[in-house]
Amino acid sequence: MSAKKVAFIYSSELDKYSYPPEHPFNTIRAKRVMDVLKSMNLLTGPERSILIPVPAGRVALKKFHTARYLHALNSAGKGRFDVDALNMGIGTEECPIFKGVYEYSALAAGATLVGAKQILEGKVDIAFNPSGGYHHAGPETAAGFCYINDVALACLFLTQQKKKVLYLDVDVHNGDGVANAFYNRSDCMTISMHQNPKTLFPFTGFEDEIGEEEGKGYCVNIPLPVGTYDQAYMKAFDIIVLPLIRVYKPDVIVFELGADALAGDPLGNLQLTNNVYAEIINHLLSFNKPILATGGGGYHIGNTVRAWALAWSVFCGEDEGEDMNLGLGGVMLETTEWQGGFRDRRLTISPAQREAVLPALDDTIKKLREILFPIHGL
Repeated sequence: MSAKKVAFIYSSELDKYSYPPEHPFNTIRAKRVMDVLKSMNLLTGPERSILIPVPAGRVALKKFHTARYLHALNSAGKGRFDVDALNMGIGTEECPIFKGVYEYSALAAGATLVGAKQILEGKVDIAFNPSGGYHHAGPETAAGFCYINDVALACLFLTQQKKKVLYLDVDVHNGDGVANAFYNRSDCMTISMHQNPKTLFPFTGFEDEIGEEEGKGYCVNIPLPVGTYDQAYMKAFDIIVLPLIRVYKPDVIVFELGADALAGDPLGNLQLTNNVYAEIINHLLSFNKPILATGGGGYHIGNTVRAWALAWSVFCGEDEGEDMNLGLGGVMLETTEWQGGFRDRRLTISPAQREAVLPALDDTIKKLREILFPIHGL
């Protein structure tokens, strides 16, 4: 692929729905990204387009979710709620019921599936749905603010079309719903880089969770110590993730770009700047494969919007790289002034932080190399 055809997936219909005001998840992020990109003229151009999604229908949703669960979710959003729904995680503090919860979730999933279809048809090379990334939902379970698992649905759709899929998840939380969907399969390798699950929901994603049967070695979990910073994160990515992608040789990359691993996120304890996301995207682009990217977590809204705007600019080839003189906003400065570009300034890492992070990280890297690399001939 020479000149990349990139598509931003968004509909103002998504803005009609919102979680309860006290809930950490805010659906306004996608609109904010759209507004920023429009204001900077980053959505126009011969190779750029805006895709308007349609809701995913029941037939598509039942590729992953049960009919019973979908019925309960739809009924709950219309005010008909019972104990069965609660037993499926619907109506908890974590996954509250709000008006239109089913419609919102189906539209967000439809947005990711539109991107997958456009990629499959060769109409776009890169599609980005900032309203997606609901990686915790199970076939019959709402969990972790997620009701319909759009990324699992997209990966299933692509594998059903005989595509070999690499699913990369950089959300601070383990991408358990997608990992579970493919735990005994090898047609989708799932790689999740997340905070140590001893310290964070969903408390899964340890090094030895590597898949079963045909999927053994194709589920990759990289738990990261609290306080992990850019250079440490990229060390794990370079040593573990890149060799696995090279040897797996995927046809399509699905990228869950949760921004809650950024320093200052209220629900995570990693210390990343958005420069990490730009660096990872540049690595993914180097494989010259179609990329379906979604949003995910990210609970400091300004920093999340900034990170996703940066991601889009990298996808489009508009990012000019790091300039230490231009870091005027973002992480740790508690501002979202963008006169200096989307990139965050580099954070200073203390010797104590290095000492707290590196030994644990090196231990994780060692374990993963011992457990996974022989399976793949590395």
